[in-house]
Amino acid sequence: MNGAAFFLAVNFIVALSFSAVFFVVAPRSRSRIAALWIGAGFGVASLSSLCELMVAYGDWTKPWAIGAFASVLAGMTLLTQGVGALYGRRLDLRIMAVFLGGSLLLCLAIYDLPRGTPLQAFSYQAPFAIVILAGSLVVFTARRRTMIDRFLNIVLLVTGLHFFAKAGLAVLVGSGHAAKDYVHTNYALISQSATAVLVVTVGLTLLAALVLEIMAHDRSESEIDALSGLANRRGFERQVQALLREAPHGMHGIMLCDLDHFKRINDTYGHDVGDLVIQGFGQLLRDRLPRGGVAGRVGGEEFAVFVSNANVEVAVQFAQALRTAIMTMPNLPHHLRPTVSVGVSSLGAPEELAEAYRHADVALYSAKNAGRNRVKIAAGDRPRI
Repeated sequence: MNGAAFFLAVNFIVALSFSAVFFVVAPRSRSRIAALWIGAGFGVASLSSLCELMVAYGDWTKPWAIGAFASVLAGMTLLTQGVGALYGRRLDLRIMAVFLGGSLLLCLAIYDLPRGTPLQAFSYQAPFAIVILAGSLVVFTARRRTMIDRFLNIVLLVTGLHFFAKAGLAVLVGSGHAAKDYVHTNYALISQSATAVLVVTVGLTLLAALVLEIMAHDRSESEIDALSGLANRRGFERQVQALLREAPHGMHGIMLCDLDHFKRINDTYGHDVGDLVIQGFGQLLRDRLPRGGVAGRVGGEEFAVFVSNANVEVAVQFAQALRTAIMTMPNLPHHLRPTVSVGVSSLGAPEELAEAYRHADVALYSAKNAGRNRVKIAAGDRPRI
């Protein structure tokens, strides 16, 4: 077995391994369909190595040569479809099928042309370049702009352009007088070694994108309170820190809310009604939360709200609106009118956050001690309302 044949075997094993990994990852990923498309793409593309070996060492050269071309292009088409699914860009399967069929006709048309001529070399490589560059365009135009997305775009761009480079190299050094000679040429050794590197790079980058998505989803799920639909304490604190990093010198409002007599609600109406109150108040917060704000359930009947770039006056207005709205929440027993007590404080710098929490907590207890169903402002905060 020469060097090119060795790389063909390596590429077959690598592509098949990536196919298996993507199929394994798919059930855990939010982009399950994308992972399945990509896994299928690697699996189909792996067959090209077997076809190339059959071209070199078997009979029926032309069918195996066409099979090698078809399996690579079909695999890349499936992979590009997967990239589109991953980035929310649905690609028209009919157009891709027409492209695949047209490319196969082109392969048949140029099969008997002299190998290594510009027409033959660039016509053969162009469909591969086009389909991979289409995937790069999908990533480039997507809304996501994380580091892994940018890197994937570059990898796909380089992979697509490298097919044109392979065509130029075939013209310069030759790719054998016949398809059967290909595997014995220096061109084949260079081509297959470059393919090995790019297959691994593309596969690992796509896998990293899916794994990072799974990790982000798992973290998001672990930071969501299932009953209220709001962030839990950990998620709330992380989001507040992120907002403070974005506006470290702004004025921000903190509100701590406590549902009044919640134990009495559970004892009188049952825990299912208590859950409805939690769910309703969570929905109320989500519906009314201003832009640049975050709300979380930080205890049994305790909620926290952070409003970015808003002074204490805006925070008090928001708290008063909540206090009024909660008494008319739907889907509760006719005689149940829940109320909420709110403590409000403000801060002007990230290092004041812990102190602002304490002040809001003191204001909340002041509201409860004053009879509940009211909004109290922390000492030192003087709204002009």
